[in-house]
Amino acid sequence: MNDGFDFDFDLDELAPADDASAEAVEMFWSGDLTELSHHHTAPNGSHSFVVAHDRSVTWGVPGEPQVMAIAVARDLSRFTFTLETSYHATVPFAQSWLVERGCPPERIAQIATGYAEPADDLTLQVERQIRESGARYEVLDTYTSDSDPCETWTLTRDSRAGQEPVRVFLEEWDHDAGEYTVREGAFANVDAARCWLDDREGPLPEPPEYSDDNDAVVRARVALARSAGTSAVPKAGPAVLRTPVAVPVQRPVQGRLL
Repeated sequence: MNDGFDFDFDLDELAPADDASAEAVEMFWSGDLTELSHHHTAPNGSHSFVVAHDRSVTWGVPGEPQVMAIAVARDLSRFTFTLETSYHATVPFAQSWLVERGCPPERIAQIATGYAEPADDLTLQVERQIRESGARYEVLDTYTSDSDPCETWTLTRDSRAGQEPVRVFLEEWDHDAGEYTVREGAFANVDAARCWLDDREGPLPEPPEYSDDNDAVVRARVALARSAGTSAVPKAGPAVLRTPVAVPVQRPVQGRLL
């Protein structure tokens, strides 16, 4: 699963550039992390970007986020580095955090083999939208259920939305089929979104912009309709183990990095 990645960031000859990086190094423990995607930049691997699943979170408070984003920047002229970590409910939001820190989105989008696959083109489209969203979404809350069926939702506020700006991204897993779906729902306010999440009365309401003038969404929906009733699964796009919840938190993991 790890594809040979051992979380060795080659920091032996470098010193932390600030107190936050020094603390992150002291607290970092890779023993419970499973690498899902990584990218290293030139020259000399000056930056490293990693998405990982933290198994230790499943032993804690139910609903905690389990997807960890890690960003390492090395200043080889000064022999220093910075290390940042952040927890997210789902892989696309972790990828978006790394893209904001300079990671090319197409590089971090490639997930290691052996995990569940996106079930349809609409899932791929919504994941790409999140991954390349920048500061568009303010994450208000998240939650992942480990029950059957397994799901994760992320409650956000969309700064670009003219109507119904509160958005819910719902990720649902079919472990028997080895695939999952991601859908976006739109609400007028947070209370309306929470009511739907609590009661689940009716389908997840689609955003107003899911209309004929949104070519990418239309193409994805047409492809979804054509593939209804089939078991075809796209080969590209992010996937992960079960993905969890809570607002992305800047939080180091216990243990040592070096």
